[in-house]
Amino acid sequence: MKRVLFFTIIYIAALIHPTLGWAEKSLKKKPQGLERASTSRKPAVGPAYATREDVMRWADDVADRRDLDREWVRQAIGQAHYLPGVPRLMLPPPSGTPKNWRVYRSRFIDPIRIRAGVAFWHAHRATLERAEQAFGVPAEIIVGIIGVETLYGQQLGSYRVLDALATLAFDFPAAHPRAAARQEFFTGELEQFLTLTNRTGTDPLAPLGSYAGAMGMPQFMPSSVVKYAVDFDGDGRIDLTGSPADVIGSVASYFQAFHWRSGQPTHFPVRFDESRLDKDALLAPDILPTFSVASFTAKGAVLEGEALGHPGPLALVELQNGDAPPTYVAGTENFYAITRYNWSSYYAMAVIELGREVAAAWAASR
Repeated sequence: MKRVLFFTIIYIAALIHPTLGWAEKSLKKKPQGLERASTSRKPAVGPAYATREDVMRWADDVADRRDLDREWVRQAIGQAHYLPGVPRLMLPPPSGTPKNWRVYRSRFIDPIRIRAGVAFWHAHRATLERAEQAFGVPAEIIVGIIGVETLYGQQLGSYRVLDALATLAFDFPAAHPRAAARQEFFTGELEQFLTLTNRTGTDPLAPLGSYAGAMGMPQFMPSSVVKYAVDFDGDGRIDLTGSPADVIGSVASYFQAFHWRSGQPTHFPVRFDESRLDKDALLAPDILPTFSVASFTAKGAVLEGEALGHPGPLALVELQNGDAPPTYVAGTENFYAITRYNWSSYYAMAVIELGREVAAAWAASR
C-alpha cells in the first residue's frame, strides 16, 4: 500500500492455473518439495518457527479452515525462519523526518530506468497495446509500474517469501503505529500463500521476493496473485516472473479491478488564489478525490483548460520537498487508483512520471 519492493529471482510460474481448477487435485494431497530445503538460497539467519507453539496452533487452525493437511501446514510453516532485519524495515521513519518528492523522484526517474523501459516497450509493444485495449489501462502506466517496482525484472527480491511473511505475521514490530492492522494483513497473506502453494503443488520454500513478501516482476502479494493475476500469454499458466505478457496483463487487470477510468488524466496542474484559499479544507480528505471542480475552485484552487471540464471528483495532492515549497497537483480518480497499488502519492507520481519519460523516449526512438 504501501508496499516497498526490491529483489533478485523468484519462481512462481505455476502458482495458479487460469481456471483456478483446484478441484482437480485432492484437497488433502501433500505437495512435493517440502522434504528438502534448498541449498541454493540465501541462508536463513534466524530461528525456525517450528518451536513456536502459537505458530503451530495457527497452522492447525489454517489447516482446519482451509481443509488442508495438518502435517503439511505444520511442516511448511515450521521451516520458515525469523528474519531479524525485516521488522525494522517495516517501521516508519522517525517523527519529523521531512519528506522530499524531488529526492524520491530521483530514485526512479533516471537514464538507466528510462533506457530499460524503452527496451521493454520495444520488446512488448504488441502486448502492451493488447492490454490497453482489453483493460483500458495506458501502456505508459503499466510500464511505469513495472519500472518502479523491479526495474523491468532486474530487481525481483532475495528474501524467501515464506520467511518474510512468517516474520511479519508472527513478529510484526509492536512499535509500528498500526501494528495490529498490519500484522493481521500479513497473517492473511501468509495464509493465502500457504493455501496457494499447497493446492498447486508448489514448493512453499522456493519463491523469493521482497522483504514484505511481494513476488514477481509486478511485486504482487499472494492475495493479489489470486485475485488479479491473469494468463495473458495463453499458455495455460500464470508466470509473473518469466512471462512479460502475464505481468503486463496482470498489472492492467489490477487497475481495472480498482476502477481505472479509460481516457481520464491522472492529474492536472493547480495553483492557488491566496485571497480565498482554504488549503486545510482542500487537504482534509488526503488523496481521496472528493471535490467537484466547482467546490475545488471555490476553496481557492485555480484550474485551467481541460481541468475545468473534468466531470469527476478531485483531490489536492501535496508532495513535500523538504525545506523547499511543496509541489501540488489536482489528482483524479485515476491518480487514486495508482495509490491502491502502493498507498503513497509519491509512489503514484513516480509511476506517472517514469511512464511519461519512457513513453517520450520510446516515441523518439521509433
